[in-house]
Amino acid sequence: MKCGICIALTMLAGTVVADESGVTCSGEPDAKLRLACYDRAFANAPATLTLPVVPPTAPTGELAAIEPSAMATEWELGTSDKRRDFTIRTYHPNFLLPLHYTNRINRAPSSPTQGPAERHDDYRQAEVKLQISLRAKVVEDLLLPGADLWVAYTQRSLWQLWDSQDSAPFRSTDYQPELIYVVPVPEQIGRLPFGWNWRMVQLGAVHQSNGQSEPLSRSWNRMYLGLGLEKGNLGLMLRVNQRLRVQNNDDNPDLVDYIGRGELAMNWAPGASTVGLTWRSQLNSTKRGSLQLDWTYPVFASQPTGLRWYLQVFSGYGATMLDYNHRQTTVGVGLSLFQF
Repeated sequence: MKCGICIALTMLAGTVVADESGVTCSGEPDAKLRLACYDRAFANAPATLTLPVVPPTAPTGELAAIEPSAMATEWELGTSDKRRDFTIRTYHPNFLLPLHYTNRINRAPSSPTQGPAERHDDYRQAEVKLQISLRAKVVEDLLLPGADLWVAYTQRSLWQLWDSQDSAPFRSTDYQPELIYVVPVPEQIGRLPFGWNWRMVQLGAVHQSNGQSEPLSRSWNRMYLGLGLEKGNLGLMLRVNQRLRVQNNDDNPDLVDYIGRGELAMNWAPGASTVGLTWRSQLNSTKRGSLQLDWTYPVFASQPTGLRWYLQVFSGYGATMLDYNHRQTTVGVGLSLFQF
């Protein structure tokens, strides 16, 4: 019993000494002497228990990592790619082609329900083509992780600028509002053979019309399913269209028989150039449809995101809504206006 009391008193005395030493050390005016005092007072202090650091876990439902790429940046597929809602961005190419030539201009447009329109023998084969196309994300993380809803608008015109005899009329203008639901594909799911990556799924609703009265009125509504694939600087977009039929007054009931139900678009960016190739077809036949080539190159090498030379070659049906059933080959040269 006496030994136990002695041990307890000894431990208590040590604690008191340590406390008194700590108090004493705090009163030492010299910094070096004060530090040495603390070292002597707490030399036998027990080691501090160090707990392992647990990395934070991602919240439930958060989008898995998306590998950086041109397609991911363009459609804001990854968390780091996101911009604010309602930020205006370009969609399809925006261009002005003052030299646009067709080998077979449509002087008397017609359709099965409208018949031929007034013939214009004075139309010139050389005209101006211009296109404006913009989009904006309106809802972020809609229904699925990382999935966004976009709205877009594209307007394309053919202008008979060189026909001064008839006051340079606009021969055709197409209007295309669009809704696009974009769902990113997680990297672990999207890896494909031969180095390809499945980046996204698109669901779209489109109205396209030329805004004219009969017998020149042309329009259609459609839904589409799109798949975006990518490998390095090569991108592929596959789309399948489903036309939404109207009950009465269909201005162009055979439209999809000419322009096709499917679309395969390839985009390639080898260095400063960009190359686009778009094929539209019936999916089960190559009888009609169209093929289009788009090529751009910077006007100034030091400003690759500025003005760019633009070359477009088209062959087939559907160059415009008015020409949906008219086969022609066109070549246009001009400038890409802006890209952001």
